[in-house]
Amino acid sequence: LLQPAVSVGNVGQLAIDLVISTLDMTKVGYFYTDCLVPMVGNNPYATAEENSVELSINAEVYSLPSKKLVVLQIRSPFIKNKYRPFCQTLLSWVKSSKCARVILLSSSHAYQRDDEQLLGTPLRYLLTPDLEKAVGGLMQELNWKEMEKVAAYPGINDTEKVLYVPGGGITKLLFTESCSKGIQMAVLLKFCSEGDNIPDAFALVNYLNEWLQLIKNEVNTSSQWKIPSSWRLLFGNGLPPALF
Repeated sequence: LLQPAVSVGNVGQLAIDLVISTLDMTKVGYFYTDCLVPMVGNNPYATAEENSVELSINAEVYSLPSKKLVVLQIRSPFIKNKYRPFCQTLLSWVKSSKCARVILLSSSHAYQRDDEQLLGTPLRYLLTPDLEKAVGGLMQELNWKEMEKVAAYPGINDTEKVLYVPGGGITKLLFTESCSKGIQMAVLLKFCSEGDNIPDAFALVNYLNEWLQLIKNEVNTSSQWKIPSSWRLLFGNGLPPALF
């Protein structure tokens, strides 16, 4: 199961858009919850006038059996105080659906990094203990950087470290709940700032592709991903026409 966190810059959701659009995934249903702000809109992945009038809602499920991949796309923010009920419902669904692994695409405020997090790549990962046993070695081979823990009380007690994902939405809660429930979960995230976050989405989906090889990775560029038609309306239509 691949899904976004509703986090800073909506980077995870944009990256999920690229996966669904590029792999031409089939919508197989929706995820019913009262934890998200209700919304309805036209088909964000329309390819012709005929399918442009199809409706989409706040949480939909897409499938690609050939790659044993299911994607949950979330398109609206959470209602206040509904993070925990959503995480409980989601993880119950993950268990009942027998999802082998969950990958959460997220982001975190770049301006709240500590000194160690300023070094090197802005991309990070987290693995639950159950998934660490299976793929931890591969992450080392890929030379990925694990998300650093930060001091719980900076300047007072720098020895006690905690996981801190500012701007990450449900990321920390969903990850810690998965750890306690024995669910194999990976979090892939990018430090970023609000603005035109399309480059961040490309960076995050390329990061994901290094691991899962969803598409042939000849060159690590944005041109290998199919831009969904709905992106024409993003950020003042700043995307070059060649990308469509």
